[in-house]
Amino acid sequence: MNILMTGGTGLIGSEFIRKYANEHSFTVVSRNANKARQVLGDSIQTLESIASLTNIEAFDAVINLAGEPIADKRWTDTQKKKICDSRWSTTAELVAKINDSDKPPKTLISGSAIGFYGNQGDRLVTEETHPYDEFTHDLCAKWETIANGVNLNRTRVATLRTGVVLSDKGGALDKMALPFKLGVGGTLGSGDQYLAWIHLQDMVRAIAFLLEHDACKGPFNLTAPEPVTNKAFSKSLASALGRPCLFNVPSFVMKMAMGESSTMILEGQRVIPKKLTTAGFKFDYPTVDEALSEIYSA
Repeated sequence: MNILMTGGTGLIGSEFIRKYANEHSFTVVSRNANKARQVLGDSIQTLESIASLTNIEAFDAVINLAGEPIADKRWTDTQKKKICDSRWSTTAELVAKINDSDKPPKTLISGSAIGFYGNQGDRLVTEETHPYDEFTHDLCAKWETIANGVNLNRTRVATLRTGVVLSDKGGALDKMALPFKLGVGGTLGSGDQYLAWIHLQDMVRAIAFLLEHDACKGPFNLTAPEPVTNKAFSKSLASALGRPCLFNVPSFVMKMAMGESSTMILEGQRVIPKKLTTAGFKFDYPTVDEALSEIYSA
């Protein structure tokens, strides 16, 4: 396939390109073409902006992964706007280009997150679960609505409700593992809150699966089939690193350090990939012990 991608230099996008560079052709939207080629290699094509795109009909599919990191900074009003605008505006630009084309791409794979569901406690969450209204739901719901603004009779849309992506190449796991590497790791808050996660390799394989299966439409939970509590994850992470799991970080400390964004860690969701597994996708790393063992086996 000839694929147009936003967010191509991020953790997921760059790994997808690395894994499938011999099977597909990629054009990556990036304001810094030199940096993109350094990260992704010289085989990719680059565009400085979606506005400069004049030939969207040349692409078989669009993968839209662009967005300001959601947990890197405190959620001030300014940061919330940046998080939202970086996703909504990019997606809206792509949708406009697709709808203006006489022969649009057949498929749009567009980002979202399990934050769509809001705080669900220990309830088992599938794609049919009614969301709890909070900032992350508002962010993801509008993001998905914009993506579904394409003419669905001409372009198939699948949205990726992504959990915490586990990898030693960056992302949340580096931050989660650091206290354990220093010997001061432990549970966060009560430890009873669920973590819905996915190994990076399963993440990129799932995107490829959705690209290849035309019957796959609408939202998909991109999480492993066995979410775990923070307490269980902490013990598995400590074991994989050969470190102790002795401490507990109280909720109030997390709230002081992170502000409102601490809710993503202290509340969590017990999300399962019902639609993905029903469609026939098989996980290489269905359990957190298998995932962490592979990541830290080198």
